[in-house]
Amino acid sequence: MKIFVINGHKYYPFAQGKLNQTLFEEIINTLTPDNEVKSTIVEHGYNIQEEIEKFLWADTIIFQTPINWFAFPGILKKYIDEIYQYNIFYGSSEEYGQGGLLKGKKYMYSLTWSSPGEAFEKVSGFYEGHSVDEVILAMHKTQQFCGLEKLPTFSAHAVLRNPDVPLIKEQLREHLEKYMR
Repeated sequence: MKIFVINGHKYYPFAQGKLNQTLFEEIINTLTPDNEVKSTIVEHGYNIQEEIEKFLWADTIIFQTPINWFAFPGILKKYIDEIYQYNIFYGSSEEYGQGGLLKGKKYMYSLTWSSPGEAFEKVSGFYEGHSVDEVILAMHKTQQFCGLEKLPTFSAHAVLRNPDVPLIKEQLREHLEKYMR
């Protein structure tokens, strides 16, 4: 399989991206033995045409990114705005949202949150009982608009306060083995 892995983290003094980078590397290391893998670290810069070619080449795109203010970090949103071009990623269609030109390709989100997992579980909690995928619906719709098929999301929670990195890496490997084989 041809897999394109994107690191969408933006450095901040309070969130330096060490876990995000660790998970990005874990994805690549886990999938490389049996697949062709290309990658991009958005914060390091990119060439728009080369990024478009990576999307067109890939069977599956994996986004390793933190959630900032309940969505993509601004740097990843800017990347998408520049790369997802008309008549390459999407086109016109009679029915809105059906003009995706990347049909047959899949995507997966691997996310880190400062929110604890319990925040999604309680109807009386912050997310009012909504799942991770419901909270990031607009992010999923972006990919669907381009014709990409969703694979189950991996989500690590409460990562700013003493995350259990070995456990998170193990859970990520299990997720990848289950959905990427």
